Amino acid sequence: MIYINGLSNISPQPTSAKKNFLSDVIQYNTNMLQCIEPDYSDFMDTNALRRMSRILKLGSAGARFCLEDAALEVPDAICIGTGKGCFKNTQIFMFSVDENKEKFIPPSPFIQSAHGSIASQIAIQTGCKNYNMTYSHRAFSFESALLDAMMLLKGKIHENVLLGGVDEIEEIQFNTFDRIGYYTKPGVNNLNILTDQTKGTIAGEGSTFFLLEDQPTANTYAAVKDVHTFSNPGNHFQVEDVILHFLSQNNLSVKDIDVVVLGLNGDIDFDGIYYDLNTSLFNNTRQVYYKHLCGDYLTSSAFALWMSSLIIKHQRIPETVSLNDKPAKGIQNVLIYNQHRNVNHSLMLVSGVA
Repeated sequence: MIYINGLSNISPQPTSAKKNFLSDVIQYNTNMLQCIEPDYSDFMDTNALRRMSRILKLGSAGARFCLEDAALEVPDAICIGTGKGCFKNTQIFMFSVDENKEKFIPPSPFIQSAHGSIASQIAIQTGCKNYNMTYSHRAFSFESALLDAMMLLKGKIHENVLLGGVDEIEEIQFNTFDRIGYYTKPGVNNLNILTDQTKGTIAGEGSTFFLLEDQPTANTYAAVKDVHTFSNPGNHFQVEDVILHFLSQNNLSVKDIDVVVLGLNGDIDFDGIYYDLNTSLFNNTRQVYYKHLCGDYLTSSAFALWMSSLIIKHQRIPETVSLNDKPAKGIQNVLIYNQHRNVNHSLMLVSGVA
């Protein structure tokens, strides 16, 4: 198993303070949720802040908070998952090319437009000169980074890995996907996305980090036992088969799962597969969800892993994420199942530390 010995989460909810584990949930009436950002000037140089884009600030702050939580200054390796990367920087660069007739282009937006800029900035700030990798595999981005981190640790290549899932949402990106039907109507209440029964979901963003090691510490939250991704299943019966096989490979059955975390996002075109599982495979399992809190984005499964780790650590399920009232005492095994538009499907198995 791989142990989560530090974590942080910057999201549209007040999740930076772990003492209040989803006890103070914010209600929004919008179809685009953005992060509650910290005061960066408290821990970043003012001159550096001027040159950093918003997503670099989010990534840098999330990494810093995670390392502080783990009482570590320099990670051995960095693995980042990001679906859209530095989209805003790319937009600024392309606009400047057009406005300046391809002459005298400001260099900073171009330098910071690469997907790997987030991990690079973290490496510069922490002084990490070792392995540094960014994955941008649509809704598999975070899971791919997690798989890489787990292999690095299981292979004894590094003693610890800083793992992150970072994505931002901004106006042009939102408008692009809104035009093709990704998002629901404006003015929707994020806490009611499952009752509205409409097409589309709410856009979101986040910066979630974990310090992974192959040994537990006094600060360990939970352990990641396994992760699996698959694509384009024909129906929910095929999804059930994959889940059962995944559990079997880890010597577990559905009865051993204390809590299942589902990626319901309120889109009636794609939530049906979750509801089918709710009434079949997970009929007797405690069910929770999370995208009403953070919105839907390509690395939102990082939020689910953060939430699952704290559920195990605190042995408590916040009322705001509950889908049913099945009993869940002695929470030891949590299964996360997320899918993006029925194309990218992922499973993460998280357990307590015995």
